[in-house]
Amino acid sequence: MRISKEDALDLFKNAPLPLLCQKANEEKEKRHGKNVFWVNNRQINYTNVCVLHCSFCSFSKIKKSDANAYDWNLQEITEKARDAVRGGARELHIVGGLHPDHPFEYYIEMLSSLRKDFPGVNLKAFTAVEICHFAKLSGRHVREVLADLKNAGLDALPGGGAELLSEEIRHRICGKKESGAEWLEVHREAHKMGIPTNATMLFGHIESIEDRLEHLELLRNLQDEAPGFFAFIPLVYHPEKNALGIRVKEKTSEEDILRTIAVSRLYLDNFPHIKAYWIQTGISTAMKALHAGASDLDGTIMEEKITHAAGAETAIGMSPERMRSLIREEGLVPVERDALYDVIQ
Repeated sequence: MRISKEDALDLFKNAPLPLLCQKANEEKEKRHGKNVFWVNNRQINYTNVCVLHCSFCSFSKIKKSDANAYDWNLQEITEKARDAVRGGARELHIVGGLHPDHPFEYYIEMLSSLRKDFPGVNLKAFTAVEICHFAKLSGRHVREVLADLKNAGLDALPGGGAELLSEEIRHRICGKKESGAEWLEVHREAHKMGIPTNATMLFGHIESIEDRLEHLELLRNLQDEAPGFFAFIPLVYHPEKNALGIRVKEKTSEEDILRTIAVSRLYLDNFPHIKAYWIQTGISTAMKALHAGASDLDGTIMEEKITHAAGAETAIGMSPERMRSLIREEGLVPVERDALYDVIQ
């Protein structure tokens, strides 16, 4: 029987943590047994120049002339992709800032070139916020933008930019960013076109538990209406090196992370996977999350820049051997997949 928001709130606030994790783990094992999924992938954060400057973000630079601002050209992007593919990468995870100068054609050329050079690799590219930016640049509907990107080689959307879909909180932490309704509409259109996506939630800052559950409800409703989400990814807010950190001070606790993952597994009954994004949680907490409802560790994540700009102390990437070893040490079965969750090994 589907749990309500009231049920989820009670579980989050009152259930003993071991019991909550056990219930979530049971739900996970009904779907996936002892399997834990992962992908050999590379992050391509192609620019940190962005017309937005959200209060929680430590990655973006407003001006091209700012210290540490960068903007990779297509040749640099291709070389980074080639290095990843040589190392066995099956997925290129491509996201970046909203650059003020690049026309929409630049992004089409990026995907077309990567698809031509690496036909066997999944291109998981561009958040819903980037898609809205492309629509404004080109004066076209989101649906047309997605169609052009799909024709150029797009396989899936990564799910970033959701932050908190609650409009009150969203306005306070990223008021100039596209609304929660716009984020949902991009994913709705993508699903209708056969483009699968993921969904994220940034938590552990100024939001309440009720705000998190509102976010989960909006995602669950959209998945009921227009299925297409592969995974939900709770993203842990890092308060270092950004304006919002003045109010938040410290990263949320391990217990809060595990409760969030466990309740997400129980509430999002129509989502195949909950991810433990080890880059943000840290490896130790991610391993505990595998027994609290998480069935996916994301991947090897070569050269991740966004979370590390905020001060994450995890490694900038992980070897496939290390990934398999960590999963086996938990008594679980590593299952290598691609971006579309087709099993490789």
